[in-house]
Amino acid sequence: MNDSSSTKKTITLFALIMMIFTSVYGFANTTVAYEQMGLASIIWYVFAAVFFFLPVGFMMAEYGSAFNEAQGGIYSWIEGAVGPRFAFTGTFIWLASWEVWLVSTSSKVWIPLSTFFAGHDVTQTWHVLGLNSNQVIGILAVFWILLITFTATQGVDKISKISSFGGTMMIVLNVLFLVLSISMIFLSGFHTAEPIHGFETFIHSANPAFASPVGMVSFVVYAIFAYGGMESMGGVTDSMKNPKRDFPRGVLISAVVIAVLYSLTILLWGVSTNWHAILGKDGVNLGNITYVMMSNLGYTFGQHIGLSSTAAITVGEWMARFTGLDMFILYLGSFFVLIYSPIKSFILGTPKDLWPERMTKVNKNGMPANAMWIQAIFVAVVIILVDFGGKNAKALYNVLTLMANVSATVPYLFLVGAYPFFNLNDKIEKPYSFYKNKTWMWITTVGVLFVLTFAIIFTLIEPILEHAYMDAFWTIIGPVLFGIIALILYGRYSYKKKHAA
Repeated sequence: MNDSSSTKKTITLFALIMMIFTSVYGFANTTVAYEQMGLASIIWYVFAAVFFFLPVGFMMAEYGSAFNEAQGGIYSWIEGAVGPRFAFTGTFIWLASWEVWLVSTSSKVWIPLSTFFAGHDVTQTWHVLGLNSNQVIGILAVFWILLITFTATQGVDKISKISSFGGTMMIVLNVLFLVLSISMIFLSGFHTAEPIHGFETFIHSANPAFASPVGMVSFVVYAIFAYGGMESMGGVTDSMKNPKRDFPRGVLISAVVIAVLYSLTILLWGVSTNWHAILGKDGVNLGNITYVMMSNLGYTFGQHIGLSSTAAITVGEWMARFTGLDMFILYLGSFFVLIYSPIKSFILGTPKDLWPERMTKVNKNGMPANAMWIQAIFVAVVIILVDFGGKNAKALYNVLTLMANVSATVPYLFLVGAYPFFNLNDKIEKPYSFYKNKTWMWITTVGVLFVLTFAIIFTLIEPILEHAYMDAFWTIIGPVLFGIIALILYGRYSYKKKHAA
């Protein structure tokens, strides 16, 4: 009798829901949503839950249960469905999403750090040797990436465990936000800082940049990004006590809980934050929006309980400091994992001959050091190009956020596009199957692909219509560049394999 198999199936329905919640829900997504569309973002978050999160969650469960022994992650899933070329290209583009995350967050990480020490974001005042604030941040971001890469190649990844402490702080932050916001509803006599003029408030964006039909549809990418991460849950079905019953229940309950919590949180931001008074000001951008809104929450609460203006400002500053410390700890822990984990799992989980020999070598600490340094150089170059691009802070962080959102969305086109081939392949053993009806499977697949494709297209169209061509370029360059590199590497692999035969 195999003892390991008997103790392996330990994940209950509640445990699954908590795993999905912690992998998907992001408090900072709500501040970004409110900054971009105000209360009108709620309807799009519900839309993304119904037309993206739910159907894709069930697809990921089927993939994960069928390929639960595979070490290549989503590469193994797509490869088993449609073949290695499509799989390698799709997974390489998935890798691009993490590279763009490194680029984006290396610049953003200084904002919570400065907020912790100063009580508010002071990064826009940093000027050194004739460099403007964005350029200074760019230089710091390059040093950050090089330092993290050097430390990680030495096998020093234990610091990533501090992210669990940051996770605990984030729970406290969420509870604090809910308690203060709900308290202010009663303290204010049920008045909100953001006026609600009937249903129209929840349709028309408070932000003029998202008031047009194209702008509103392009926001779907932000909503989809907020529900990303379900692919990491695909491999847990074989560890569940009753996957056929509990996984669909878990996905459905999680979708409802996360969608309701996102919607409630965005709605509660309207209690303390008037969009035009707080977010329409200079100096507010997608990099510091969470700290600005948490500071305003503390200040507004202080006013509601009768504190003096000075005392209320102090409460706001300490709310911002706490948020800054929490986010910096979470970023730090994430960097020490993401600097090596995606590239290591991808390179070691795909055929060795697909890569140049130097890329596959691991050092004495078990790290693919050569690949990590190539990654560091690539990320550093992109940071310099973007941060030295002459944009103001607001435009810079808009572009960095769009780059991250689109890069994280594109890989789902490959995962969802490969799914019908997986579903119709009877040679693949499927311990868990949700889409048994083939007609419903095709309708769902086409519907999700339609949503993803149009969200990406409209995200690219918007800056083009505004003649911001470089913004459109940076938004899509990650997936396109990595797709081209993937095709070149696979072509080289196919040529070597053909002539070796």
